[in-house]
Amino acid sequence: MAQIRLQGEEAALEDPTLVEGFPGIGLVGKIATDHLIEQFEMDYYASVHCDGLPRVGVYRKGDSTIRPPVRIYVDEDRELLALQSDAPIAAPAVGNVAKCLTSWLVDTDVTPIFLSGFPAEKDGVPNLYGIATGDGAELLETYDIDSPSEDGVVSGPTGALINRSAQLDRDSIGLVVESSPQFPDPEAARVLIQKGIAPVTDLEVDVTDLVDRAEEIREQREKLAERMQQLGEEESTQAQPLRMYQ
Repeated sequence: MAQIRLQGEEAALEDPTLVEGFPGIGLVGKIATDHLIEQFEMDYYASVHCDGLPRVGVYRKGDSTIRPPVRIYVDEDRELLALQSDAPIAAPAVGNVAKCLTSWLVDTDVTPIFLSGFPAEKDGVPNLYGIATGDGAELLETYDIDSPSEDGVVSGPTGALINRSAQLDRDSIGLVVESSPQFPDPEAARVLIQKGIAPVTDLEVDVTDLVDRAEEIREQREKLAERMQQLGEEESTQAQPLRMYQ
């Protein structure tokens, strides 16, 4: 049965924001979300059991506890939720997962921030732009986040979540950053946090560790990045020019 199962008491949240971190191009969303969870020492809040998610158990170095591959973490003081995923989502399950998660977001009145990479040969600091559903565009204008410079489409789990939000006319924003199409990209994840997530959530986030440990992070995420390259666009979250999708 599809459900989001709380791991303890329900958090006292008034106007929460959720940062989504499904793996995709450059693993930018995952790296950024993992960093927030670690930086703020967020608490494991809920396990995600949507139909179609991989039936695997995840464990960590130095910790024998098994957890599901998709989880939600919380920081009550910061009104912040974060979705962490350690496995790609198979194409046939993308729609079910988006419907399941969006139902929970609606029920808990959470505003989501969706994250995606845009494959590009970068020259200097990666460019960031924003997309939105509902009244989310007002947030992008408030924080001077640029609109896209060309037509495009977001695919994979993130694209399905955005599509579902638009269908229900729910407020959401998407942050798209130029990123490496081949390798984990901590620099692009840093831009996501500094120029997108931090201002929108009104949080101060130290990203020094992302810069200093860039090579280590790349090595740790290399296997997952290779796996994402082997999958089709429905499994891998990414933004791309519309002309390439048609």
